[in-house]
Amino acid sequence: MRRRSAIAQKLRASHRRISQVRGVSNPRQIRNLALIGFMGTGKSTVGHLAAAHLRFELVDTDQLIEARAGRSITTLFATEGEAAFRARERQVMAELADRTGLVISTGGGLGADPENLASLKAHALVVCLWASAEVIWERVRHQSHRPLLQVPDPLERIRELLAAREPFYRTADVLMNTGLRQSREVAQQVVHQFFEARNNPPLW
Repeated sequence: MRRRSAIAQKLRASHRRISQVRGVSNPRQIRNLALIGFMGTGKSTVGHLAAAHLRFELVDTDQLIEARAGRSITTLFATEGEAAFRARERQVMAELADRTGLVISTGGGLGADPENLASLKAHALVVCLWASAEVIWERVRHQSHRPLLQVPDPLERIRELLAAREPFYRTADVLMNTGLRQSREVAQQVVHQFFEARNNPPLW
């Protein structure tokens, strides 16, 4: 019982450290909402909820790439390699730059590319959804469509990728921990931040 309590306290502390709002540092035309972050942090679910509330169109970049290629992400990684897949992501980012009224749910690696982040920030409020490696592993461990986790020690792979991507994720306008929150609550906070960014002057 004490061990469970200690774990809960640790998770709450992690929640407080990670959740933060940077604000929109320069005047920008915020026309869209973009969700970045690691796999399993809730981008798809939160994206659906936020799009419904805002009455925006939801664009899932992974699904869009799969539809255009006629192949799954797993197959694209296996046949073309990660570099080719990232090039497809950058092409999608360029195409979305002139659109309005979108909630863009991105693949886990897309937000770790500075070019993609710059493209998103030109027209969207960028919100990074975050969770610990352990929480992510619990959420994705039974999923077979995660090519980057097809390794002997998936949890350690998640830790490595999170560590590598964290500096990029932290440049988002809003960083939100989803580990202890229901998806609906996260979506409500994301929508709130979107309205704040559009209606209020820059914070800093």
